[in-house]
Amino acid sequence: MQLNDKVAVIHHGGKGTVTGSCHELKIGRDAVLVDCGLFQGEDAPNKALSALNITFPIQHIAALVLTHSHIDHIGRLPWLLAAGFSGPIYCTKATAELVPLMLEDGLKLQLGFNRGQQSRIIELVRKRIQAVDYNVWFPIKSKVSGYFTYGRFHHAGHILGSAYVEFKLPNQEMAVFSGDLGPNDTPLLPDPVAPMRADYLFVESTYGDSNHQDIASRSERLLTIIKRSLQDGGAIIIPAFSVGRTQELLFDIEQLIAKHHLDDRLPIILDSPLALRVTKSYRRFKKLWGNEAKKRLDARRHPLNFKQCITVDSYSQHKKIVNRLQGSAEPAIIIAASGMCQGGRVMDYLKALLPDGRTDVIFAGYQANGTLGRDIQDGKTTVWIDQVPVNVNAQVHQLSGYSAHAGQEDLLRFVEAIRAPITQLHLIHGEPSSKRELKEMLMRRGFEGKIVE
Repeated sequence: MQLNDKVAVIHHGGKGTVTGSCHELKIGRDAVLVDCGLFQGEDAPNKALSALNITFPIQHIAALVLTHSHIDHIGRLPWLLAAGFSGPIYCTKATAELVPLMLEDGLKLQLGFNRGQQSRIIELVRKRIQAVDYNVWFPIKSKVSGYFTYGRFHHAGHILGSAYVEFKLPNQEMAVFSGDLGPNDTPLLPDPVAPMRADYLFVESTYGDSNHQDIASRSERLLTIIKRSLQDGGAIIIPAFSVGRTQELLFDIEQLIAKHHLDDRLPIILDSPLALRVTKSYRRFKKLWGNEAKKRLDARRHPLNFKQCITVDSYSQHKKIVNRLQGSAEPAIIIAASGMCQGGRVMDYLKALLPDGRTDVIFAGYQANGTLGRDIQDGKTTVWIDQVPVNVNAQVHQLSGYSAHAGQEDLLRFVEAIRAPITQLHLIHGEPSSKRELKEMLMRRGFEGKIVE
């Protein structure tokens, strides 16, 4: 897609899909890559490792810029290095801490790499990363001459360290890539604030066709499910992404416990070694929290480290808990990865507890087509786990208020807040139906003729 005489954008993933984000900003003979993510669910071409190979030219790519650490934005990074990419990797300081954790988990769980292979790849990545503060211009040097563009990160409100990125083009125009934008008014992270100018805006559209529940509604629905579980027995399983969703859930559960004096015997089981490590990173980067979260700290509360939260590290402890809950049907809240039920410890809980009608499964985030999470969410009565058919008698809930993505109104508000006129508005990172509805809404609000799909 040509932006002007000297600038073009090539999408290598994430244009018409929600996963696999990878966008090349080509300026003259040089280019910057924005994200290099893994395809997931039906977006994945096939299960062979060869499908991860980088199939586009990279000799002219001077740098990689990461918007955040989710695997669908960083997962192909090892293959980019293997293909010969030798430039710097720019990201925020919190993202720089999270990327090695997320890659290590993905290499182990999804690809079966051993510890030695993981360590070598992670060390290569660490050496390339150049962490940058928010709101600071960083120059990007051409592979053949001087600096050819400047980038700048701004808070995106999606997960810890997430950012949208501005690029200053040679003619002083601005190209902006949204990455994944977070919703407004979440208590843990600050809201995204739109840029003053975006001549060329590439904006995500994951939930371009719907809005989320508000924060109060999500907490009330969660409270209702918890109270019923305490009364009738049965576990509550929440498949959650280790970065973002898990911390938002812990934050809300701590508030419900404090406000409603929930039974001290109700354990909150955080069963994900990665989520535990990421939560510690969230606690280290408190300066990036939103105002409400900081107020709780000032009140000497610990929203991500409270008494009823039990962390599970070892696999043997995990198996004991699964077996106990399967045999006893006692109330418990389990937060475990992976968020789309495509591996991780949540699989054992689902296999053991989905047949029990007292079980509740809460989906707190997007479930891609072709994933086990999508099958359960869509109401399938039988699913396959570890090549074994499992009956689904559990009650299934969708709490959209926990989505880390902006809803339709949030996206519209972000676009409309840009003060200078937009030359081209590109809708990316969304399924066709969500992009289509967002386009219609934008056209009604005066952007007709500017939208590019």
